[in-house]
Amino acid sequence: MEERYQMPLIGDDAPAFTAVTTQGTINFPADYKGKWVILFSHPADFTPVCTTEFMTFGSMMKEFEALNTQLIGLSVDSLYSHIAWLRKIQELEWKDKKHIEVKFPLIEDIRMEIANKYGMIQPSQSNTQAVRAVFIIDPEAKIRAILYYPLSTGRNFAEIKRLVLALQKADKDAIATPADWQPGDDVIVPTAGSCGVAKERMDNQTEDQYCLDWFMCFRKDKKK
Repeated sequence: MEERYQMPLIGDDAPAFTAVTTQGTINFPADYKGKWVILFSHPADFTPVCTTEFMTFGSMMKEFEALNTQLIGLSVDSLYSHIAWLRKIQELEWKDKKHIEVKFPLIEDIRMEIANKYGMIQPSQSNTQAVRAVFIIDPEAKIRAILYYPLSTGRNFAEIKRLVLALQKADKDAIATPADWQPGDDVIVPTAGSCGVAKERMDNQTEDQYCLDWFMCFRKDKKK
């Protein structure tokens, strides 16, 4: 009988697994303690959209490592297919990317066990291919963000990086980030818990902190 899983949600513990990958066997989350993780799936090796995505992620690996963030890829293809595809990627040139060596682990998930645990198989799209899912997981192995893209659409990797930066900023400074936030932009301070506090904050605005209304206050980020 096929085992059924409930798709994990934001705030849930990331489902644990042991997997064979192009970088050896990994145990998640034990091997990634204290790290942020981007776990992402792709439909199939040797497909054009997936190839552009892996060239992009491979070229950005050091950028993510600088953010204490590790990458883990997954598809339902075999390890042999993964290795052959990643070798082929090194021979390709696209935009400013060439000779890209993908050094992060790519999971073999032929039985779709991990893909099913994470809700990466969506029957309305395909019963045998994982959709383009992205799970951002924090150092406590909690799922902090989930992104889904259809099979036909390549992901925006600048946005994935921005999302990691925004989550890390929110955790570090106990703030929120507004629409289209980029590092160095003003941030949102938590909403006042009472009318009295809100009025006091409105009446005592500073050069670094200002309010548009009692419920909407911003703080300048000095770390530009």
